Amino acid sequence: QVQLVESGGGLVQAGGSLRLSCAASGRTFSSHAMGWFRQAPGKEREFVAAISWSGGSTYYADSVKGRFTISRDNAVNTVYLEMNSLKPEDTAVYYCAAGSGRVPKSNNEYVYWGQGTQVTVSS
Repeated sequence: QVQLVESGGGLVQAGGSLRLSCAASGRTFSSHAMGWFRQAPGKEREFVAAISWSGGSTYYADSVKGRFTISRDNAVNTVYLEMNSLKPEDTAVYYCAAGSGRVPKSNNEYVYWGQGTQVTVSS
């Protein structure tokens, strides 16, 4: 079993940057692909980025490609989401998740979820 705790959210102006972290507990972290999702008020949860268990493969939603970077450090059981050039439409609760497969992109491919961290981008 994997437990996930996100941190690093906050309020930032448009054009700014934030780095989210997701700390995992459990011995199987390094065997899971990891992903970031987000949910804005009144909208469905959407995929943001995913990374394979080794970190060798990544995948991004078109809306964040070129601005966000997902990475992981299996030595410290942590996955990161570096967010640059933030826009007001990036405002959402961001969730990390642990899943199966190589770089899973859909909700139902993820087994474990964190509680989320709020990111607010002001214009």
